[in-house]
Order: sequence, then C-alpha cells, then structure tokens
Amino acid sequence: MPAETLFSEITIPHQKTHDQNLLFPAVLSPKNYVKVLNRDDVVEAIRAQKPWLESLLHKSGAVLFRGFPVTTAPEFNDVVEAFGFEELPYVGGAAPRTNVVGRVFTANEAPPDQKIPFHHEMAQVPTFPSKLFFYCEVEPGKGGETPIVLSHIVYQRMKIKYPEFVERLEEHGLIYTRVLGEDDDPSSPIGRGWKSTFLTKDKSVAEERFVELFHPFPGFYS
Repeated sequence: MPAETLFSEITIPHQKTHDQNLLFPAVLSPKNYVKVLNRDDVVEAIRAQKPWLESLLHKSGAVLFRGFPVTTAPEFNDVVEAFGFEELPYVGGAAPRTNVVGRVFTANEAPPDQKIPFHHEMAQVPTFPSKLFFYCEVEPGKGGETPIVLSHIVYQRMKIKYPEFVERLEEHGLIYTRVLGEDDDPSSPIGRGWKSTFLTKDKSVAEERFVELFHPFPGFYS
C-alpha cells in the first residue's frame, strides 16, 4: 500500500491552536477511502513518511494517531521501532515502571488516586528523551488521561506573570534533591528505589552509574 495514501490530518474536540494557527496536537487517521489491512501497513507507511511525520511533529509539538490497527503492546512496539529513533535506556527516572515488551514500559504504576502534574520526562537527569510515545491498550472506565501542554507557551506566560522568578531560574538553575529507598514504593508516582533507578542490586555499581549520569553535580549519599 503506498504510504502517501494512508495518513489524513483530521480535527477533534479540544485541540488548541498556537503560534501561526497550528493545531495542538496534530491528529492523523487513515484516509476514508483506504482500508488499512494490518499493522504492517502502518509500519510501512511510517518508514516511508518519516520525514513528513517528523516535520509535522516539529511544527505541532505532538501527533495523535487515531483509528489505526494497533491493538497490542507488541504491535505498538513495532510502530515505535518503525520510526528508527535511538533508544534511551530508562536509567535515572523517578517513576516505577515495568518493561512490557521491547521499548514499551508501563507509564506509571502508582495508585490511580495519585495525581501526576505536567512535567518534562526525566528532567532531573542530564540526558533526557527528545521524543515520547504513549499508547492506551485498555481504556480505563474513569480517569487515566495523559494531558499534554506546550512548554514554550508555559515559559512565555510565566515570564510575563512571574518575570523575577523566571529570571532567577535562568540565572541560577535548579537543584533537585531526592531520597531513594532501596526498593520501589508503589504508593508514589515518583517512588522508584535506587535498585531499579540504576538497574542494579549492588550499591557500589549504583554509585558508579550515578556519577556517570550526574557528574559534576552533587553526589550520591548512602
């Protein structure tokens, strides 16, 4: 199936406009006259149209794929792999997660009553992901949304409303202090223990990986 016949930009409720009337997020669905046969069609189209998809992502800030035949975690992993982006190991992150398959992890395993505010993924480590993929396999009966926001617009509004605070952040930066238990705390959305944070049960190895990640920042205290 020719890739250029597959993707169609559509609109959905609650999209926002930003900058030069760009829609956030951009939303793609199969074109009406195209019968998408299987996951292979989607993978083929992504590989063929990657430059255009990346350009759309760069302009809009986020792309939502709606109505494609991707129904399992392995199929989602195939879609992620089709983009060909370099994988960033989940080392140093704060959220307790389980590797489902390939590059696919659970998003967060804290109880559903725990609120997770807007944040930059792994902002506390020097090397953070440039792109994120989200996928819902089973829609929850209540809650479970993943709200997204454009950071540069938040920054612009903060600079107008709190100029002195933003100036201090830009001048001095920000230091995070975290206390990590030995094991994960399933009651907290940022409850990852040092064993899973640094992917080791050996404290000396954890300290070495901390230094690799955070040097020359303040140290690892045990």
